[in-house]
Amino acid sequence: MKVVILGAGRVGESVAESLVSERNDITVIDTDPARLHQLQDRLDLRGVVGNGIQPSVLREAGIEDADMLIGCAPMDETNLTVCKVAHDLFGVPTTIARLRSPEFVDGSPLLDKSGFAVDRVICPEQSVTAYIRKLIQYPEALQVLEFADGLVSLIAVRAVAGGPLVQHRLDEIPKLVPGIDMRIVAIYRGDQAVAGLGGTTQIEPGDEVFVLAATEHIRTVLGALRRIDQPVRRVMMAGGGKVGLRLAREIHDDYELKIIETDRRRCEYLVTQLPDQVLVLNGDSTDEGLMDDENVRDMDLFLALTSDDEDNIMACLLAKRMGARRVISLINRRAYADLVQGTTIDIAISPAQAVIGELLAYVRRGDVEAVHSLRRGAAEALEAIVRGDRKTCRMAGRRIDEIELPPGVQIGALVRGLHHADGSDAEDAAKPRVIIAHHDTIVQPHDHVIVFIPRKRQVREVEKLFQVSATFF
Repeated sequence: MKVVILGAGRVGESVAESLVSERNDITVIDTDPARLHQLQDRLDLRGVVGNGIQPSVLREAGIEDADMLIGCAPMDETNLTVCKVAHDLFGVPTTIARLRSPEFVDGSPLLDKSGFAVDRVICPEQSVTAYIRKLIQYPEALQVLEFADGLVSLIAVRAVAGGPLVQHRLDEIPKLVPGIDMRIVAIYRGDQAVAGLGGTTQIEPGDEVFVLAATEHIRTVLGALRRIDQPVRRVMMAGGGKVGLRLAREIHDDYELKIIETDRRRCEYLVTQLPDQVLVLNGDSTDEGLMDDENVRDMDLFLALTSDDEDNIMACLLAKRMGARRVISLINRRAYADLVQGTTIDIAISPAQAVIGELLAYVRRGDVEAVHSLRRGAAEALEAIVRGDRKTCRMAGRRIDEIELPPGVQIGALVRGLHHADGSDAEDAAKPRVIIAHHDTIVQPHDHVIVFIPRKRQVREVEKLFQVSATFF
């Protein structure tokens, strides 16, 4: 696929890196030559220096035969304009815009073909906010990702000694957790995946376990791998920027919330945007005295959400040392995120990685509904709809053990009944069924299939399983 990306900032760079790794033809436009040179030295892509909303610059970037344009420039106005120009002047089939403003959402008349011609809106700040909300709701989890309209969840959790499944074999799961169907699709021990998962594989303390289950069973699944923590009630947040304010607006009714912000003028703005029960403090979250005075030791969760990676890391380390039960840091630099993940800091979140999956769903071949990037881009989970029949599709009408999956790839679950044969929503049908995949489960046409892919280079092989032959209409 030929993709033109406007903007070589952190989001644009992460998008380019992810797409280049899948052998797409990528061109990045930016006004900063030095930044483009750094990208070209590191990645197999082409850089074009210039103002991306100008038709001549877009033409130089090869927009005339591009399959997709992604606007990742810092300003919403720039991204809206480039999508309009790309669609109206060059007929680009798919346009995606990074938009921070909540005024522009998918489905808005302003974004349709007669408006700004934006096919999909991505907002890293909103993606991070939704990601953090799940971690607040399920504090035992490292990651909670939803599929099939929220019916199925993929959970990453650190196994702890004493959990009912820990130091037991996978074939003992039905006996140890009766009545709850789940599928463990991957186990990581240190940085390495446990090869050849089977009934005799044993879960060890410290393992990072990826489990697929019906969303209604998440609590039970988490409790099977570690002790269930007390619910989060008290939250302290460092940073009242775009992410911090979005999150505060969404959670202030359910949690006792304190926000520490260094900029006094920003504090004054936050006070006008949030209800009186939210305590806004003007100060430095790396100030031990302030943290002690504000009882960080009593916090169930400390969130470092400033725009400075170093401050976020230091604030989390300090909060954890002073007694905060769980700490989460927002980290933009990938090298930093890799360094701190799994240490004293419980979870490191990359804004760019949080939004990558939304883009990948447009790049994937086949009828892909959702994509989630895992383990900082090394692995992936996707949801795709099975089309065709046994004669025209390598997935349809076959038992799981008949499907030739690449090594390590796991089909974790199916959702049946979400769509009619014509692809329309099956609102008038019976309630959709979540089916956890076993070796004798038969995949039927129109099933939503959730697949775990341990290595990104296997994505193309998995996509082929869902593609139908030319004889299918």
